[in-house]
Amino acid sequence: MDALLQNFFNLAIYREVFPFLLKGLWTTVWLSLLVIPIGVVSGLVLALVCTQTRHRWLRITVTVYIDFFRSFPPLVLLILIYFGAPFLGLDLPKLAAVAIGFMLNNSSYFSEVFRAGIESVPHGQMEAARSTGLTRLQALQHVIVPQATRNVLPDLLSNCIEVIKLTTIASVVALPELLRAARDAQSLVYNPSPIVLAALMYLALLWPLVRWLSRLEHKNRAIA
Repeated sequence: MDALLQNFFNLAIYREVFPFLLKGLWTTVWLSLLVIPIGVVSGLVLALVCTQTRHRWLRITVTVYIDFFRSFPPLVLLILIYFGAPFLGLDLPKLAAVAIGFMLNNSSYFSEVFRAGIESVPHGQMEAARSTGLTRLQALQHVIVPQATRNVLPDLLSNCIEVIKLTTIASVVALPELLRAARDAQSLVYNPSPIVLAALMYLALLWPLVRWLSRLEHKNRAIA
């Protein structure tokens, strides 16, 4: 038991590395605040293309894009973007590579959530909105998309939680997020306690979101 506490729950090491890991946690937070909106907006655009366009080949192209990036491992995608870009004459900063990788991956997942939400709105809503004088774009903006978003809000929040956890892959390009900070601290103290502390910090960050998600799911079940 003493060996377990010394190697994984060493309070002295926790106190020593906490300020360093706190900087990594801040990087994780602002990175999430950057990539989640990008994924949500691009996913919504893809969903609108899939559900609103009359051009068959455009729908097929977007569907192939969505299926491809949902199937492609995000870690491999990030490695290819960051380490492969120089061979194409592009010198991407770490943050740009991470943002592009997350946009390609996350947009494909968010688009499927939004598509389900848009298709859950009765077709009569669009006709009713158009009959009041709204253009198709205005009807989407003021009537369809708000209802669709409300219908799939738990799924959107669940995806956001997964994106926050997925930010750990940014460590492969040495972006100093929480996991990278914990691994660097581990190499300095020769003890895995910083990794455990990082896991506890992730838990503290995500627990309120998970509880909020549970409330939303229970509320939706009650309404249904």
